[in-house]
Amino acid sequence: MNGSNMQQAEDQVSDTLVVKALEQNLAIVRFDLNRRVVYVNDNFAKVLGYTKEQMQGMDHRQFCAKEFADSVAYEKFWRDLFGGRSYEDKIERVTATGRRIWLQATYMPVLSESGKVLGVSKVASNITERIETISTVMNELQQMSDGLNIRAEGGIERSHALLQSIEHIAQVSHDNMNTLASLQRQAESIRGIVQTIQDIASQTSLLALNAAIEAAHAGEHGKGFDIVAKEVRKLANRAGDSIIEVRRNIEGITKEVDNMASGTNLAQNTVTESQEQIRLALDEFAEISAASGELDAQAKEFSKLL
Repeated sequence: MNGSNMQQAEDQVSDTLVVKALEQNLAIVRFDLNRRVVYVNDNFAKVLGYTKEQMQGMDHRQFCAKEFADSVAYEKFWRDLFGGRSYEDKIERVTATGRRIWLQATYMPVLSESGKVLGVSKVASNITERIETISTVMNELQQMSDGLNIRAEGGIERSHALLQSIEHIAQVSHDNMNTLASLQRQAESIRGIVQTIQDIASQTSLLALNAAIEAAHAGEHGKGFDIVAKEVRKLANRAGDSIIEVRRNIEGITKEVDNMASGTNLAQNTVTESQEQIRLALDEFAEISAASGELDAQAKEFSKLL
């Protein structure tokens, strides 16, 4: 064989080279029909913390968590394998030191030419670090979700309390508006009464003047009547002056009531806007709480898939 042919033969992929690659990169073990180890490579022994010699003849259940090894599912697992069905999934196993690890494993029944199961071969890779990292992230995510949910609930509680206070203020403000409206109506009523009194005073003053004129015409006989007429006129003038003062005060009160009504109305509008903003905040807190709950549920569901 010349050098070129030798080089071509060396570059070809053979079954031996494939098996060697598998041995170097995968953890491989084989069990007999008694579920005992009949072959194991260095990678598998190393993953479980044993030597190849120690693992020879060991029962499969020695590598499993007790709760799984004692379960009905464990027996069904082997029945399916011995029935010729393969199995592939993430599995939890126990090392020589008792530490629990995760493997991505494929169990393959080894069949004779006639289809009889002679044993079970298993190839696996250690995914413990990946699973633990993902689990850590999931735990942190759940903690963040719980914290967010607690804050959202606190925000909802405080917003409800604030809304109750605002609603109380709104009710007081509404009552004040009604009171001010009543004061405005009463002020208008008093203003009308004052006008009536002023008209009466003016008429009384005019009557007193007419009476004084008639008394003057009566001469000596009308002196007494003239004195009474003058007194009546004085009283009418004094009543007119008092009514002017009352009107001035009423107008001042009305102006203050109008100012208060304007300020109260502005406050009422502000309170209404505050109520709306708080309701919007409550809706947002509720959405945050719902999103937090959904995030927590998804994190838990994802943890189950691990």
